[in-house]
Amino acid sequence: MGFDIERFVGTVNEGLLCCVCRDVLEDPLQAPCEHAYCSTCIHGWLVHDRICPEDRQPLNITQLRPLFRYMKNDLDRLQIRCINAQHGCTVVCELENISKHERECGFVTVCCPNMGCSTIVERRNLDVHLNVCDFRCKECPRGCGMQILNHDDAEHNCIAELRTEVELLRAEMICKLEDQRREMESRLDSQRRHMVQREGLLQAEVDDLKGQVTRIMQEMRSLMEMERQRRQDLERAELEKRELIELIKGIPREGSEGIKSVTCSRCKRSERITII
Repeated sequence: MGFDIERFVGTVNEGLLCCVCRDVLEDPLQAPCEHAYCSTCIHGWLVHDRICPEDRQPLNITQLRPLFRYMKNDLDRLQIRCINAQHGCTVVCELENISKHERECGFVTVCCPNMGCSTIVERRNLDVHLNVCDFRCKECPRGCGMQILNHDDAEHNCIAELRTEVELLRAEMICKLEDQRREMESRLDSQRRHMVQREGLLQAEVDDLKGQVTRIMQEMRSLMEMERQRRQDLERAELEKRELIELIKGIPREGSEGIKSVTCSRCKRSERITII
């Protein structure tokens, strides 16, 4: 809803009136067709109808835009009476300043802030009321420091009140400590679960590494055995090579037939060969 046109001093331009409620624009929005509305009015309208209420053109909420600057300036400069004028406030100010004034206006009715008091007074008279309010609090005159109601002064017992205060503080402290204990237990349980889970993962990694080490050791032993066998084969080949060289050296350089006995160094078997 907009501002009641009767609150304004002077004539209000027709273009500054809401097309829905016909009051002066409040928190205005504008359609592509340049018709303007109060924000609350047009949002409520578009819930049921997706058309402009003035010219019936299609209208979607996403098409709404802020009011043109020159129109917003004209709107802000309108002179408006305080909403508390009927209670005696005579303030007239520009529309852009009315909200600030009404938050501070002395003619606004407020409730007494004292607990238990239901009196409603104008803000400008609140201080006077607080000085005489039956529910106003004061510090105990006997020195306990407690805040007591004015009419409870005669019934106030400092020792009983302090004991009650101590019990309340003790109960509050116990509650806080219990909350902290539960929180710490919850954190410890969470950490314990995390550590157990982490321990399981680490154990799995250790087992995997042990398996890898075992496989590597087996491969190393296999390679070492292969290397030992290769060396033995090389030694045998080297021995046979030397024997052949020795045999060749024993053959006469000039050709002549003859028979020679040759003994194998490994099996000790003798063979007779014909030398040509």
